[in-house]
Amino acid sequence: MEPIMNQIWPRVLQHLPRLSVLPRQTHSGCAVKTAITASPASNTHTRPTSTHTSSTHTRPTSTHTASSTHTHTSSTHTRPTSRRPPALLVSRLYQPSNLRDVGPDTRLQGELTCKSQRLMQQAGLIHPSNPGCYYYLPATVRAMEKLMRVIDQEMQCIGGQKLDMPSLCSAELWKASDRWDLMGKELLRLKDRHGADYCLAPTHEEAVTTLVAHQTTLSYRQLPLLLYQITRKFRDEPKPKYGLLRGREFYMKDMYSFDVSEAAAHQTYESVCEAYTRLFSRLGLRCVQVQADAGNIGGTLSHEFQLPAEIGEDRLLVCGNCSFSANVETMTSDATDCPKCNTGTLVESKGIEVGHTFYLGKKYSQIFNATFSNAQNKPSVAEMGCYGLGVTRILAAAIEVLSTEEGIRWPGLLAPYQVCVLPPKKGSKSDEATVLAEELVSTLGETLPRLRGEVVLDDRTQMTIGKRLKDANRLGYPYVVVVGKGALEEMPKFEVICQQTGETMFLSKEGLLDLLGRVETV
Repeated sequence: MEPIMNQIWPRVLQHLPRLSVLPRQTHSGCAVKTAITASPASNTHTRPTSTHTSSTHTRPTSTHTASSTHTHTSSTHTRPTSRRPPALLVSRLYQPSNLRDVGPDTRLQGELTCKSQRLMQQAGLIHPSNPGCYYYLPATVRAMEKLMRVIDQEMQCIGGQKLDMPSLCSAELWKASDRWDLMGKELLRLKDRHGADYCLAPTHEEAVTTLVAHQTTLSYRQLPLLLYQITRKFRDEPKPKYGLLRGREFYMKDMYSFDVSEAAAHQTYESVCEAYTRLFSRLGLRCVQVQADAGNIGGTLSHEFQLPAEIGEDRLLVCGNCSFSANVETMTSDATDCPKCNTGTLVESKGIEVGHTFYLGKKYSQIFNATFSNAQNKPSVAEMGCYGLGVTRILAAAIEVLSTEEGIRWPGLLAPYQVCVLPPKKGSKSDEATVLAEELVSTLGETLPRLRGEVVLDDRTQMTIGKRLKDANRLGYPYVVVVGKGALEEMPKFEVICQQTGETMFLSKEGLLDLLGRVETV
C-alpha cells in the first residue's frame, strides 16, 4: 500500500502551493503580516538572574548619589530610556524537566500512542491533567497564540468578525434543535443548583443562531454575516488518545455564516475553503480537502481538511489519476473507480482531520427564527454555513507530520521562539565568547524588529554545548546559533544550524543577519 501511495499523493497534492525552504517575508494570501514586539507581560518571565545583571542592565549602582539618582529617575518621565530590554534566558523559561517524565503505569500518562504526544511530553510542552485534558505550558501557549493570529488574519480577510460565546449552554437550546438526545453521551452535561440542565458546548450552532435571531433589524445589506470565535470546547470522549489529537478539552475555531440565498451561501462556503487552503499553505502543511459526511451537525454539503498521516483515524479514498479524494464514509464500501474522472482507481489512505466545513441551509435558522429584511422589506430566513478548525489538533498534527523521532519540528510561523543562541561552556577555552553571545542576542532584536521577543539565550553554561544542542533539537528552535571559538577569530564566524532542513552553516555576522532577516513571524 505504501509504495502505491507514494506515487499517488504527489499527484493529489501537485495543485497545492509549495513553500521555499527558508520562510519568505511575504505570502500570496491576503492576510496582513504583523511583527511581534516585546510586551511587558513577556518580560515578567524573562528577567535575567543576578549573574547576568551587569551585562544586560544599565540601572544605577549603589555608588550613585541621591541627587544623581533623582535626576536619572525624573528624566525617564520626559524621554524614552535607551536601556536594552532584558534577554530571554532559557534558565528562566518555565519548562520543568521533572514534568517531562510521567510514569508509564500512571492514570495521567495513559499510553504514548503517537509521536506528537511523546515529543511534546518529553519536551515539557504539555503535561497530563485528567484523561483527555492537558496543561499547556508557556512555549505551547506561545505557539497556539501564533496559530490563532494566523487564523484571525485569514478569517478577517474574508470578512469574519470575532466574538466570544458562553461555553455553558442551556439544554433548552439543544432540545429545540433535537441535538440534546442526538449527541448522546458525547455531551458533557451538568445541572445547576436550581436543577436546570446545561452542557459544556462542543459546538455553537444553536447559540449563535439564537444570538442573530435576537437582532430583529438585520438587513440583507448586512449579509453575508460571518461570526467566529476561538475558544475551548468540550466532548466526553470515551477513550481519549493521541495526546492533543483526541481529547476531552481542546481549542477550536468555529465560524458561522448567514446569507441571503443558497447561491450566496455557496459563495461564502467557497471563500472559507479557500481561506483554509491559504492557512495551511502558510503553515507549510500539505492539507487535502475531501468530501465528507455531515454527521450530527447536519446540512447537505460537507468537506474535511485532512493531513495525510499513518496514525490518522480517518480512512480516505484517493484517486491516482486526478485530485479527487473523499472520506470513505461518503462512498460505497466497494467503490474502486473514481466518480470524477471515471478512469482513475481509488486507493485507501489515512488522514488526520484538522478542519471541517458544512453548508447548513435553513436547518438552524428556521428553528430559531434567524431572519433578515430582504430587498422587498419582507422577513426572510437566512441560509447558514458553519466552519471548524481544530486549533490544538493542528498544532499536534503539524508536529506529528513534520518532526523527527528525536526532536520537534514546528511550522516556521508557529515555533515558540525562532532562534536559540548557545554561548560556550563556562570555563572552556572559548569562555570569553560568552559576551559576544549576549551582544548577538541584543543585536538581533535591535537590527531585526521581527525577531524581538523571538531570540533566547541558553545561559545554562554549566552544561556542555552538546547537551544544550540536544535540548535545542528536542524543543525544535528553527535556528540554533553556536557562539564558539570561531566567533573569536579575526573574521568571526558563527555556527548556524537550520533544524527544519538539518543544514549546518558557518556564517559571518552579516551573513547571519541576512539569513535571519528572511524569517517570517506573525
